[in-house]
Amino acid sequence: MKCRKKRAIILQCMKGCPHPLSDAHIRGSRIFYDGEVNVLPNIKSAKKRVKVIATKTLQNKMFKSQLRTAVKKYLAAVEAGNKADAEAAYRVAVKKVDQAVCHGILHKNAAAHKKSQFTKLYNSMN
Repeated sequence: MKCRKKRAIILQCMKGCPHPLSDAHIRGSRIFYDGEVNVLPNIKSAKKRVKVIATKTLQNKMFKSQLRTAVKKYLAAVEAGNKADAEAAYRVAVKKVDQAVCHGILHKNAAAHKKSQFTKLYNSMN
């Protein structure tokens, strides 16, 4: 998904549109409900931080979901025993893990551990 498209989805979700991600920020935090702020700070900069944090939280949730999906696809390809699909899924999964480190979602040691596990699984295939 392009950055512009992600931004549009996030803004739509904050406005309370019917979108699959629209209830994610409602369930995930008690701050936003139907695009309105329920617990509103008095200071202007604090109000902005509430909105920015909600946006960033939604972005992190989206990225974590993409990461988990990539890992599941890789594990499914390994279980199926298809070497070509496993190789393609391996590259995508490793790329997503590296991106998660850059975005601060995963610790670099945790990412190294995951990539090592992926490589072991891939090398153990016949």
